[in-house]
Amino acid sequence: MENPICQSCGMPMKSEEDFGTELDGEKNSEYCHYCYKNGRFTDEGITMEDKIKKNVKIAKKMGVPEDKAREMANKIIPTLKRWQE
Repeated sequence: MENPICQSCGMPMKSEEDFGTELDGEKNSEYCHYCYKNGRFTDEGITMEDKIKKNVKIAKKMGVPEDKAREMANKIIPTLKRWQE
């Protein structure tokens, strides 16, 4: 099975530690631990546009060129479950 990706930020979730948690401590299979902890989004109320900006900033820190990071974020984030509402 292919690694799932976080349905909020697009991060690949490869190990148990990558998954977010519900209030009862259960793992959440859709969201990563950066986006989702204790049954809530860590950045509740953020807009999709701000999420894209945040992802670009993180990708740049990881050495991804800004234009490439922006292109990836703009392509992936709007397709994720959290942003479909």
